[in-house]
Amino acid sequence: MSPPGTLYVISAPSGTGKTTLVKALVESTPGVTVSISHTTRAQRPAETHGINYYFVSPDEFDRMTEHNDFLEHATVFGNSYGTSRRWVNETLATGPDVILEIDWQGAQQIKHLLPESISIFILPPSVTDLYQRLIKRNQDNHDIIKQRIADVRESTVHLGEYDYVVINDDFSAALNDLQTIVRAGRLLQERQTIKFAKLLTQLSTAKVDEL
Repeated sequence: MSPPGTLYVISAPSGTGKTTLVKALVESTPGVTVSISHTTRAQRPAETHGINYYFVSPDEFDRMTEHNDFLEHATVFGNSYGTSRRWVNETLATGPDVILEIDWQGAQQIKHLLPESISIFILPPSVTDLYQRLIKRNQDNHDIIKQRIADVRESTVHLGEYDYVVINDDFSAALNDLQTIVRAGRLLQERQTIKFAKLLTQLSTAKVDEL
């Protein structure tokens, strides 16, 4: 019998490299998938609807919120983001581990609803490094970049609410850290008990004189 998947919540300040790390984690680790969030944010040129996000209107987002369609939702830099409750529950039930790339507000909601979820916070090696990454990716104007830097102060206040912290200084090392966390999650007693239920039954009922 296959145990249900584990829900991983990964948060990070903008520009930390979270999305690139998660993509590499999924590509290198079988049985891991990423939840695609709904957002009211405008679609960027390099993004694809249904792959990067489900881009919806504010009215559609509000309708989904009213119908309790979201497992969690939050407003970040004036845009709304939400995670499909149905998709996450159905996917976890079939076995794969699911990753949610959400901010600390959403992470708090998930931890309240699903305390067994595993949370990871990714940090840059320095503020200077983060600033240079935001400049190089060329997605935001200077004012937005300043807002994103300021957001680091607010988000890191919530660091203590997470189970793990990964520093993305060396990409390969950070990826290895994420892979290790997932491997450890699959060895949790609860999952192993379900996965090896037949073995445990045999071990617990074994009689020496029958060997």
